[in-house]
Amino acid sequence: MTIFNQILLTGCGVLVSLQTFAQQKNVANTLPTKNTYAVTATDTHADIIQKAAHIVPTPKQYEALQNEFIAFIHMGPNTFTKMEWGNGKEDPRIFDLKELDTDQWCRTMESAGMKKVILTVKHHDGFVLWQSRYTDHGIMSTGFRNGKGDILKDLSASCQKYGLKLGIYLSPADLFQIENEKGLYGNLSHYTNRTIPRQVEGRPFKNKTTFQFEVDDYNEYFLNQLFELLTEYGPVHELWFDGAHPKTKGGQKYNYAAWRELINKLAPDAVIFGKEDIRWCGNESGGTRKTEWNVIPYDVDPHKLEGFRDLTDEDLGSREKLYSANYLHYQQAETNTSIREGWFYRDDVHQKVRSADDVFDIYERAVGGNSTFLLNIPPNREGRFSDEDVQVLTEVGKRIKEGYTNNLLQKATAPKELLDKDQATVFTVKDGVIEFKTAQPVRINRFVIQEAVQQNGERIERHAVDMWKDGSWTQIAEATNVGYKRILRFPTVETSRLRLRILESRAIPVLTTVGAYLVPVRPPQLAIQRDLEGKVEIKPHQHEFGWKPHGEDVLANLQSEYHIYYTTDGSEPTIKSQLYSGVFLPTTNGIKAVAIDSDGQRGAVVEETLGIAKREWKVRSSSGSREKFSADKAIDGNENSFWHSQSTGADQFIEIDLGRAYDVSGFAYTPQRKDGEGMMAKGVLKVSVDGENWQDAEDFEFGNLINDPSKRKHLFRNKINTRYVRVISTEITGGGNSLSIAELDFYN
Repeated sequence: MTIFNQILLTGCGVLVSLQTFAQQKNVANTLPTKNTYAVTATDTHADIIQKAAHIVPTPKQYEALQNEFIAFIHMGPNTFTKMEWGNGKEDPRIFDLKELDTDQWCRTMESAGMKKVILTVKHHDGFVLWQSRYTDHGIMSTGFRNGKGDILKDLSASCQKYGLKLGIYLSPADLFQIENEKGLYGNLSHYTNRTIPRQVEGRPFKNKTTFQFEVDDYNEYFLNQLFELLTEYGPVHELWFDGAHPKTKGGQKYNYAAWRELINKLAPDAVIFGKEDIRWCGNESGGTRKTEWNVIPYDVDPHKLEGFRDLTDEDLGSREKLYSANYLHYQQAETNTSIREGWFYRDDVHQKVRSADDVFDIYERAVGGNSTFLLNIPPNREGRFSDEDVQVLTEVGKRIKEGYTNNLLQKATAPKELLDKDQATVFTVKDGVIEFKTAQPVRINRFVIQEAVQQNGERIERHAVDMWKDGSWTQIAEATNVGYKRILRFPTVETSRLRLRILESRAIPVLTTVGAYLVPVRPPQLAIQRDLEGKVEIKPHQHEFGWKPHGEDVLANLQSEYHIYYTTDGSEPTIKSQLYSGVFLPTTNGIKAVAIDSDGQRGAVVEETLGIAKREWKVRSSSGSREKFSADKAIDGNENSFWHSQSTGADQFIEIDLGRAYDVSGFAYTPQRKDGEGMMAKGVLKVSVDGENWQDAEDFEFGNLINDPSKRKHLFRNKINTRYVRVISTEITGGGNSLSIAELDFYN
């Protein structure tokens, strides 16, 4: 019988014809695997797809894939200024660190199941966290350990103690070198032959390797720093280069080719983020694609470090995308986001922390969606992870261990290569179907598949899983590609027979691992919403990036039976607290709520500070409105609608009558997320008691909205009594000149 030349009945009773792979089989016998393939002018569409099906990761890329869950650490002057981006002009002494506990960091990360940590040794402000020979703008100019402290050294020792790999984030952008009159960035120096490292009296290197590069002053500075980092802090497994350019000066160019040559010589096992090894997922919110191909098209040779396309596109690697490529290359994604609102620590009161539900959900979507999950954990001003962050990470690690340790197919009747826990053994799916039989029925809600990407590449384009029930097969899950790993999620089922069907593939599929698991279900995360009348509704939180393989909310299907309890006095809700039975009108501004199931399991506590009820609010005036985006949508209680100003230029504004005077303590701005246009980066708030006489209240600033368009709060230094408020934007993100607001809230 010809491979895949068969008809199967799906669980929905629909006949699906599986494509024939006869031609693909012939090509598969002769085409070698590579990390990159050039597309020639004579290649047909079929040729291109066959090349794509034979592209594999390098050994160091594959090692990075196997890390699965890794950590980011952002720490620096911003930790003490509460800013997201510094300006390079900060006095180093503002970094007022008194103590440091990197053992606590690593202990927590290890308990979460993380395998690697990447430290921002230099962010865009140019402040360095190690004892560099080549600058004094860093930890050596602070009071921490009398200027002798070295955070990277401490972290490296802790990593070795707890078995974590070490990565380094070194920002190419350097505002200190830009703003300093003697700075090297963009100083118009000539390219000349330079020896790396430059020797510094009294600080010899144990590593005697030297390099000769034709570079300018800033690239020499950067290469000298790379040499220090890669020779004096133990093995480094990842170099992370951000693409941010907060300011440019003097036409400064980065000599990535020299950087790569030095890295490959000194740290041959290190992958490089931002160039040919690892790529950005396209957002900073933890969003994942339903189909994440790691074989992607390039316009020019990827090993020349340029030519990749827009990484924010939803579709990066479909057949249609590959047909227009000049090169095909393996480059895996890191799904990166922060456990806190922002990359740097601000405080433990107003800066929200993701719940364990959120983090575990992103883990399953990212790791189970053919990418690596990179989660940022910003240390606090005591040099530790805050307690709430530790609790979340510990809980996530517990869920991963409980859910994914016991493969319930381990003793099933099935190809032994798929169940032996050995990534080197593979199974070729020649007939398109694999059946698994267990001695006794098993309860499962996860199905995990891994292709042999190291040996054979990414091939599966669509697949489904069925269970045997009541004498016939019923489909329980379906998805697109697999790649390194796919986790299928579905409501809990019980069966003794399962089958995996490959519905579409670029070549004969080759698998290395299959598993079925039972991940414990828990009460849901909750959301608290207030309508214009001030009434409050508490309901399960709807995830913005949920997987919906059946057209339903999978997370909702996985919730256990539960009740909701809440408090309005600031105390933690328990089973003895007020039982939520429906919409109510609160008498205070603060609400905490939790879902608790019949087994006593608690979901994550959600807390909301309620804004002033909007039933009496009116928009008095604004800087115009575009059609269908009227100003009243900025205060309609619906974050999915928004106002967009008609006029353009500086000082776009909206003026609101709150209905009566309040003692206002702050406000919140929710940007519109439809297209990200018109987000308010900076502004000023004016207030008035009578609507005639106005005074400035406070300036405000919201950082990094483009990559993280979440609701932002600005709290006043002192309460302000006012009835009328005027919000004026003084800077729009991305240089925009019109303002949009999804929602404004004021607090009293």
